[in-house]
Amino acid sequence: MPELAEVEYFRQRWNPGLGARIERVHVHPKAGVFKTSDPGQIVKTLTEATLVSSEAAAKQMLFRAGDNAWLGIHLGMTGELSLQPADHAPRKSDHLVLIQREHALVFSDPRMFGRVQLHIGPEPPSWWTQIAPPVLSEAFTVGAVDAFLSRRARTPIKPVLLMQQRFPGIGNWMADEILWRAAIHPKRPAGSLAPEEIKLLHREVRWVADRALKLIGAAQTPVLVDPPKSWLFPHRWTDGGRCPKTGARLLREEIGGRTTCWSPARQKL
Repeated sequence: MPELAEVEYFRQRWNPGLGARIERVHVHPKAGVFKTSDPGQIVKTLTEATLVSSEAAAKQMLFRAGDNAWLGIHLGMTGELSLQPADHAPRKSDHLVLIQREHALVFSDPRMFGRVQLHIGPEPPSWWTQIAPPVLSEAFTVGAVDAFLSRRARTPIKPVLLMQQRFPGIGNWMADEILWRAAIHPKRPAGSLAPEEIKLLHREVRWVADRALKLIGAAQTPVLVDPPKSWLFPHRWTDGGRCPKTGARLLREEIGGRTTCWSPARQKL
C-alpha cells in the first residue's frame, strides 16, 4: 500500500494539470472507489472547473477545483495517479479521468481498495483537517510519542507505528525501516521502551520520513525510486535477505496482521 513518500510521488504526477480547466470528466459509476461519494455529483461539480491546487497528507491527497470543490483521493493498495494525453481512452481500471485541453489526469485502481471523495464548500472537509499532525511537524514531539505508546503499553511496537492517529503516512515498510534503524524488535511491547529508546524512535521516524520524501516523493521519474542498499528496504521483501549492517539473515513473520521483517542480530527481543 502506498505510504507517505509514494503518495507524494503520485500527487505530483497531476501537477501539470494545475491551473487548467477540466473540460470533461469520465467515471466508472459503479466502481468501488466511489463507495463514499456520488460519481454523478463528481462529474457535475468538476466539469468546467479549474484545478487550483493539490496537497498530500498521511496516505491521502486533496485537490481543489474552483472556489469550493475539494476532491479527495486515497490510493488504497493498488491505486495510482498518472498523466496521459488528452485523447486517452479510459481503461477498465481508470475509474476517474479529468480531461483537460492538453492532458488527461487519471486515477487507476485495479483492485478498487482506493477511495474518491468530494466536498463542496469554501473550507477543506473535516476528513482532511482531522488528519493527525505530520511526523515532520513541530506537533510531533517526543512527549506526544511517549504518551501514545504509554496508552498502548501491551501492544507490540510494530502495529503501534502503523496507527495513523499518531504516525500518519507510516506504513508497513517504513515501520520496519524505522525499527531496524532504532534497533528495536518489532514484538517489543510499546510500553517497554525506555526514555532513551523513545527519543531514538522519534528521531528515526522523522529521519526515515524526511529521507523517503526526498528520495521517493520528490523523484521526477517514470517509475518509483527505491531507497539505496544501505537501507533495510531492498532486502526485506523476500526470504533469505541479509541485514545491511550486520550481514546476518533477516527474519520475516506476521506481527499485528502485517508481514514484518527484522534483523535478529541487531533487533533483540
